[in-house]
Parts: sequence; C-alpha cells; structure tokens
Amino acid sequence: MIRPAPLVEAIEPMTPFIGPEELMRETGRSSLVRLGANESAFGPSPRAVTAMAAELERLAWYGDPESYELREALARKHGCRVEEVLVGAGIDDLMGLAVRAFVAPGAAALTTRGSYPTLNYHVNGYGGRLVYAHYRTDGRLDLDELVTVATRERAALIYLANPDNPSGTFVDRNEMQRFFEAMPHDVVFLLDEAYADFVDESSLLPMHVEDRLIRTRTFSKAYGLAGARIGYAITTERVIGILQKIRLHYGVNRNAQIGALASLSDEPFRRHVVESVAQAREDYYALGRELGLGSIESFTNFVCIDLGDPSRATAVMNALLRDHGVWIRKPGLPPLDRYVRVSAGTPPMREAFAAAFRDVVSAVPSLHA
Repeated sequence: MIRPAPLVEAIEPMTPFIGPEELMRETGRSSLVRLGANESAFGPSPRAVTAMAAELERLAWYGDPESYELREALARKHGCRVEEVLVGAGIDDLMGLAVRAFVAPGAAALTTRGSYPTLNYHVNGYGGRLVYAHYRTDGRLDLDELVTVATRERAALIYLANPDNPSGTFVDRNEMQRFFEAMPHDVVFLLDEAYADFVDESSLLPMHVEDRLIRTRTFSKAYGLAGARIGYAITTERVIGILQKIRLHYGVNRNAQIGALASLSDEPFRRHVVESVAQAREDYYALGRELGLGSIESFTNFVCIDLGDPSRATAVMNALLRDHGVWIRKPGLPPLDRYVRVSAGTPPMREAFAAAFRDVVSAVPSLHA
C-alpha cells in the first residue's frame, strides 16, 4: 500500500469549506440565496466582462507569467515599484507561498483562534507549528496578546486580517502602526487586506515596504472576480525574489489577469459596489434591531448578527438553508460562535433573507430566553 509523506499522513482528514454546490446536492435544491461566502453580489465591472469576453478565443495561450501589465497598474495605484508587487491566484495562493518561504518545519506561525482558517491548512501542510492568540470578548482582535504570544513562542510569522474575517472589525492605522512596531522585528507580518476596499485608504497602515511586512489584496471582493482567483502581494523586491523561487509561474489565469487590469480602470464601478455594500450593512443592522438582536459594526461586505448562544446560531443557520434555501455561515469558535455571518446581497437577496430570518428567528428560541 502506498503511503503519503509522514507529515501529510499525520493531518486529520478535512473538508476546509463546504461550498454551495455541495449544499445544493445535499438538499436537492437547484439554487440558493447565496449569502455565505462574502462574494460580491454586485458582479464584476462591465469593463472587465467585456475585456475578458473579447479574449476568450485566445484561451489557448498562457498568460504572462510575470503579470507585468497588471503589476505596473498596481504599482501606480499604490505608489510603489513594479518590483514590489507579486500577483498570485488569490490571497490563499500568496499565503501558501509566505508560509513555505518563512515558516520552517517546527517553526511557529501565529494567528488568532477562529480567524480566517486557510493559513492553518498551509502551516499544517508544510510542517509548521500553529500557535494562537484569542479574540477579545467583544469580537475584536487582541493585539497585545498577539505581541505577547509572538515573543514567547518566537514566531516566524504573524497572520492578521484587517478588516477581520469573520468578525468584520477593523484596526485603524494608528493602532496598527503601534502593533507593527511592538511585534518582534525578526518576524514576518502577513497582513491580509482582502476587505481593504471597504474602508478609506487613509485609515489603513501607510503603504510602505520592508522585508518583515507582506500585505495582500484581492480582486475577489469589491471587484467581483472571486471565481477568477486573482490577488496580489506588496512587499520588498528581496522578499518577492524569495517567493519567486517557489511560486507556480503559470498559476494565474490569463483571463483573470485581463479582468483584473480592466477592473482597475473602472473606479466608478468599485465605488458603486462599496456604496451598495454599505447600504446592505445598514439594512442588516436594522433587521437585527427589529428582532432585538445585536450586530458587530462591520468594515467588510458582511455582517455578524448576534443570536445569543452558539446552539441557536447553528439552528438558525441550518433552518435558513433547509426551509428557505438561504445559505449563510457562522463562525465556529468562541466568542464569535454565537453569531451568524451574512454577506451583503442585492436588494432582492436582502429581502429574501430578511423574510426567512424573521420566520426562523421567531421559531428558534434562545436557550437563555
């Protein structure tokens, strides 16, 4: 019998994400109100669609392995050098490169327990050692604990998403700058800014490059290209040279490169999406207030609504899918596991969710009522 490498054999079998397609197969539904993956319900830019469609007949060609035109446009956008931008097949791809490059077997990689989990799969798969800080009781990141744990465990890498997933909270630039200066200076800071388009750029950590900072962005959220799988990292030319040694050079879809480049030229569309998402958040807050439920103020394209306890949150999530075909998700670990997380939908999607949510919440009492 063939056997995998011992490192892989030791990992427990897992399905990281159960997608809506699998849920439709399980429930026998042909469609869902799709509010569980923080995709953009507002689609990609029409300019991106036109540009991608015009190039479909050339799918027989590989894309530019250096994504040079896109990197030039991104360098202009962020005020950095083209040599300081690396394009990958989404942030998950870039995250894997960072782990492979900087977390040696047995070395510690630090994250917040319950945060976006893809880092964990990379660390386990490449032989690193996961160590954790915890969310504060209000669902916010505990930056002081992250510094303490990083120092104690001699972490090789710290991962943090800002704005955060799954809470939706945000650390402003002054607090983030203090955190960056307080962390050990020999640790790589992997800053996931997937939702940065939904906050003012002036609120983010200032755009600068140094070896110990890798910041990642995506075209999956505000630009609506999640299915195209394309994102980018900004860091020093030296660090990108290290990542170049191990990256899959033809791993980025050619049409994704074309769509991403066209999206950058359509700033009015991005602003439209950001404004539409802001209205969706307000609608969800209002729905929560109507039902006597709190929410976490979100700086992303989703909102966490407080159901009071984890069992009720799970029951509500399952009933929405089973009885109404409404797909949402919930955080899996405390203190956020008493919340359900719903992505920003179009007005009809929000109306469908609100009607189903009212019905289900009234039928699923709180254990503490």
